[in-house]
Amino acid sequence: MASLQSLPATHRTSFPSASSQLGLKKPAFFLRSRRGAPFLVRAEQMPVASTSPRQDRHGRRGVLTTGAIITWVSLFNQTPLTFAAETKKGFLAVLDKKDGYSFLYPFGWQEIYIEGQDKVFKDVIEPLENVSVNMFPTSRQDIRDLGPPQEVAEALIKKVLAPPSQKTKLVEAKEHDVDGKAYYTFEFIAQAPNYTRHALAAVCIGNGKFYTLTTGANERRWEKMKDKLNTVVDSFKIFNV
Repeated sequence: MASLQSLPATHRTSFPSASSQLGLKKPAFFLRSRRGAPFLVRAEQMPVASTSPRQDRHGRRGVLTTGAIITWVSLFNQTPLTFAAETKKGFLAVLDKKDGYSFLYPFGWQEIYIEGQDKVFKDVIEPLENVSVNMFPTSRQDIRDLGPPQEVAEALIKKVLAPPSQKTKLVEAKEHDVDGKAYYTFEFIAQAPNYTRHALAAVCIGNGKFYTLTTGANERRWEKMKDKLNTVVDSFKIFNV
C-alpha cells in the first residue's frame, strides 16, 4: 500500500464542515458555474427579418426548420448518461470528458470549489451531504493491484478520506465489475467531536489515474439519504480518454 501512503495530506478534504478541518489555505467554498450544461436554442428566440407577408411566411418556415435542426443536433449530441439523468427522477448528471468520468448527483446540490478536489457538489443546508471526486496519478493498471477491497478501503479511509483526528469504522467493502473494469465500493463512518458522518465511496483505476468518489450525510440523516447516496456511488463510471 505504499502508493496510498504517499498521497499528500492536502487531499483529505471529503468533509467540508470547516476550513480548519480540511487543512485548506483558502476559504473552503466558492460558488462556480457548472460546466457543460446542455441547452437548446428555441426557434422563437431567433430573429425574423421580413418585409412582406410572403417573405414573412418563408422566413418563419426557415426559422422553424432551423430550430428543428438545432434541436435535433442538440439531442443527437447528448450522451446516454444525459438521457439516463433525465429519466432518473431527482438527479442530474456530470460528464467530465477531459478526465474521463461520470456520475449522478441529487437535484438541488450546488457545485463548489474546494482546493485539492477535482469536483464537489453539496447541499447548501446540510453541508455534510455532498459528493466529491478526486484523482491521483498511478502506474497501476487495476484497482485489484493495490489489494483486496477491505484492505484498500481501510487504508484510504485512514490516510485520505478522513482527518487523522476522526475515529473511523469500515462497515462494508466489496468489488463489482462494469464493462470489464473493476471498482471497489465501501461504506464507512467517521466520527468527529461534534458530528458523525456516514459515507460511501467508489474507487477505480484507469487512464493512468486513481479515481475516488466519496459521498455521505450526517448520521442523523442517513436513513433518509442512504438510497440517494447509493444511487450516486453506483452511478460513478470512468471511461477511456
